[in-house]
Amino acid sequence: MRGRLASAKAVLAAIALAALLSAPALAESGAETYKAHCSACHGAKGAGDTMLGRNLKLRSLGSSEVQDQSDDQLIAITGKGKNKMPRYDNKLSKEQIREVVKYIRSLKQ
Repeated sequence: MRGRLASAKAVLAAIALAALLSAPALAESGAETYKAHCSACHGAKGAGDTMLGRNLKLRSLGSSEVQDQSDDQLIAITGKGKNKMPRYDNKLSKEQIREVVKYIRSLKQ
C-alpha cells in the first residue's frame, strides 16, 4: 500500500512539474498558431497589411474595435467565421483558438 501511495505521489509531482514547465509553451503556441493560420490575411503583427488583408479591408487586431470585444466573441468569430473570414473550428482545437485569442490580446495598440 505504501509503495502505491509513493508511486501515486511521484506521478502527481511529475504532472504538476510538467504543467508548470509547459505554461510558457502554451503562450507561445498562440503566436505559432496565429503565424500558421492567420498571418496570411491579418499580417505578422495583426495590422491587416497583407495584400489579402488590404483587399478585404481588415481592421487591425490591435485596434480598440477588436480589443473591446470579449474573449467569447473573439473565440466565436475565430471558430465559426464571420463575413469573409472562414471558420477555424474544423481546423483548430478549442485550446488553440483560446491561445490565438490570448495572442490577439497581446497585439493591443
